[in-house]
Amino acid sequence: MTDMLGGLAPATFALALAITLFAGFVKGAVGFAMPLIMVSAFSAFLPPQMAVAGLILPTLVTNLSQAFRQGIPAAVETSMTYRRFLIGTVVFILVSAPLVTVIPKETFLLTLGLPITAFAALQLAGVPLALPIHHRTRAEWGLGILGGLYGGISGIWGPPLLVYLLSIRAPKTEAVRAQGVVFLIGAVALLIAHLRTGVANVHSLAFSAALVVPAVIGLALGYRLQDRLDPERFRRWTQVLLVLTGLNLVRQAITG
Repeated sequence: MTDMLGGLAPATFALALAITLFAGFVKGAVGFAMPLIMVSAFSAFLPPQMAVAGLILPTLVTNLSQAFRQGIPAAVETSMTYRRFLIGTVVFILVSAPLVTVIPKETFLLTLGLPITAFAALQLAGVPLALPIHHRTRAEWGLGILGGLYGGISGIWGPPLLVYLLSIRAPKTEAVRAQGVVFLIGAVALLIAHLRTGVANVHSLAFSAALVVPAVIGLALGYRLQDRLDPERFRRWTQVLLVLTGLNLVRQAITG
């Protein structure tokens, strides 16, 4: 029972469950942001390594649903379409994961939060930031590598993918499925990497397993909202959420 609570008092553990429920709902509605919400909220009362470990299993399980929601053939096709991004992400998750106990937390949060906030805010302001189509392959490799570098350390590799999907104006269903596929494969890589670093251990994974149930419940509730969103509103909600999560990361970096 102590392992499942992550060493937390029952009231604090209940807060972790509530945060995960909300993160699952947001993920179901817009297709991403579960790790962003969980890490940014958990960091207020958990050590960074426990915060990262806590999101591993909820991320893995919910992305199984998201990736295969339109069936196996669609997920396989998406994997091939975004294969460069996937390769870059997975390889550099494995490369950067050992740095989780070395890099200063404030430095990382700031370098992640500022680009996210700037990109999404400019999009909301109507500034065209779409990547030129002849640079698409280069951008896919570069953003995949960037996502992997951040992902191994923080458990967050979604923002670079979202930047890419927004830039190529991917249709809503394809964008959500692409996020599910990339996040699923990345979650497997993250689990493998942190089994090696020791961040994922019996104690932390028991805590992570306890968070799966509220994550799945929130995801199911969020799906109901996602199905009623039109593409433009979906894109705008994505941008608004990026701004809010980016500002929260910057706030944590500044306040320590």
